[in-house]
Amino acid sequence: MNIQRSQPAHDDVVSMAPSIRPMTIDDYDAVTILMRSTPGISLRDADSREATARYLQRNPGLSFVALAGGVACGCIMSGHDGRRGYLQHLLVLPEYRRQGIATQLVERSISSLEALGIRKFHLDVLVSNEAAAGYWKRLGWQLRRDIDRYSFTRPGDENA
Repeated sequence: MNIQRSQPAHDDVVSMAPSIRPMTIDDYDAVTILMRSTPGISLRDADSREATARYLQRNPGLSFVALAGGVACGCIMSGHDGRRGYLQHLLVLPEYRRQGIATQLVERSISSLEALGIRKFHLDVLVSNEAAAGYWKRLGWQLRRDIDRYSFTRPGDENA
């Protein structure tokens, strides 16, 4: 299924109840457009179509898209390492916010991970994304101050 992103009239946004379904690689173009149009979301080489296909294949049924009137209005990607769940790229277009869509996406991800025996979840928020940090705090997520995250890339792969 190919999802098209278009701008509905403002009055239409309020009246559309979104549906949420698992993300497939066929959603890649629409989700990438959502990500590029959302401040605070960073796209890297690891977000390529090929890398996303591998991620979805490795974590089937754990990433979701929200649709309103057939229009992609939100998404979340999630996966696990067998012990911990990881949530990435939660976003809802501004005109669809404050309708509970993000919370529904998070709940679908967590419930799906819990069904696999995963009980602890992590996510990353860019330090500059204060809106996202506030959102996660309101949901009860806690900022870890006891660990630092270190990343490694080989020279030439700084955007990996």
